[in-house]
Amino acid sequence: MGSWGNGNFDNDTAADHLGILTDRLIAEVAEAMSGDPVEIEPDEYWGVAVPCNLELLHLIAQQNYVGANLPDPDTIADWRTKFLTVWEGAIDDLEPTPDHKEQRRAYLVRTFDQLAELAKAEQA
Repeated sequence: MGSWGNGNFDNDTAADHLGILTDRLIAEVAEAMSGDPVEIEPDEYWGVAVPCNLELLHLIAQQNYVGANLPDPDTIADWRTKFLTVWEGAIDDLEPTPDHKEQRRAYLVRTFDQLAELAKAEQA
């Protein structure tokens, strides 16, 4: 086992574990995004869990740990388009206040965009 520091993520085994974890988060999002669009509506499980997974990926990747994987920026852009299209088509049925709708949409956009920016930076 290679080790390069004293931290919890400073060795080969931890890097492998982190790769498995981030790959799982990515696979869950990919599966949700390729499935029935109803499953990613705002009041459905994956409509909540997809942004959670994306934010978790962003938080992990910001740490610059070895082993953390991110999706391709183009994939993230495609997910963003599909997710927001579904969200915008379904959100009014839940009767949110205009303020909540605007703020939630902005947060969703930021979630996708910050991950895409980080993925682009990692590719550079």
